[in-house]
Amino acid sequence: MIHLNETDRSITTEQKETGLRAAAIIHFRIARVDHWVKNVFILPGILVAVSMSKEINTAILVRNVVLGMLSAGLIASSNYVLNEILDAPFDRLHPRKRLRPIASRLVSIPLAYVQWLVLMAAGLGVAYLVNWPFVLTMVALLAMGSIYNVRPVRSKDIPYLDVLSEAVNNPIRFIAGWFMVDPHTVAPLSLLLSYWMVGCYFMAAKRFAEYREIGDPERASKYRWSFGYYNEKRLLVSILFYSSVAMLFFGTFMIRYRFELIVSFPFVAWVMAEYLSTAFKKNSAVQAPEKLYREPVLMVSVVLCALVMGLMLFVDIPALDRLFPPTIQTLFALVLSPEARGLS
Repeated sequence: MIHLNETDRSITTEQKETGLRAAAIIHFRIARVDHWVKNVFILPGILVAVSMSKEINTAILVRNVVLGMLSAGLIASSNYVLNEILDAPFDRLHPRKRLRPIASRLVSIPLAYVQWLVLMAAGLGVAYLVNWPFVLTMVALLAMGSIYNVRPVRSKDIPYLDVLSEAVNNPIRFIAGWFMVDPHTVAPLSLLLSYWMVGCYFMAAKRFAEYREIGDPERASKYRWSFGYYNEKRLLVSILFYSSVAMLFFGTFMIRYRFELIVSFPFVAWVMAEYLSTAFKKNSAVQAPEKLYREPVLMVSVVLCALVMGLMLFVDIPALDRLFPPTIQTLFALVLSPEARGLS
């Protein structure tokens, strides 16, 4: 029988504590809390709902926003853990993602599944404290996470559907923000479609940057099955399509609900142009949106665009009606009027 002295016991205890600390850090990493920044896409839903609501209870709104953002973060982390588990075999083929904890075999898979379920339960529990419509949006985020990652669908492997199914989280987040303010109405469909297509634009740009970084079509197709179909031309064409449709529906929303937003058009175009330019860079931050803060010009364009759009949601500019009159309608009315035809 081996007897441990006090020094040996102390060393053993320290090793256990160090091991537990290391395990906790690794499990924290796979939750990707730094990716919670993507929940910034919830904020426009809050702002637009506030701008279109007649009465706002500030105390309830603040409470809902705090709880709602926490819930959305927990749900996102739950999806990220599932993504890390199921993507590990493919991540090992990627130049950077092969260093992720599960891809590096640093995490127990059963414990990772437990973490996925705990985060899911915690996120839904916090969502319940907001309201039931908000709970449904969180369930929708979880469902899309499964559709995107889990077979037999695993939409991330299907060209174009990979972008569409991932980007649909954008309008879901928008609706989540809307329900934090008003759970009794629904956001305009034109704005939701525009928001979806903007998400598709960002996602397709990410795919484009990933494809360029790998630089080997055969290796790319092994890492991501959809890359067996994609190439730079197809991805760029899809980026143009998504941006065009996004602006079409944004224009529809603007004309029907808030014409002042036309002032923001140059800033929106600047952001989209700068984002695409960033996708062409080596080791582009577009591949990891949580690192986009390292792109100063892009950040300046985003901040200015957000400020202008936020301002235009609440400030009326009557001069715009005179600057952009319905000219064709006015001319037809003049020509067809009884006075113009001498019938009066």
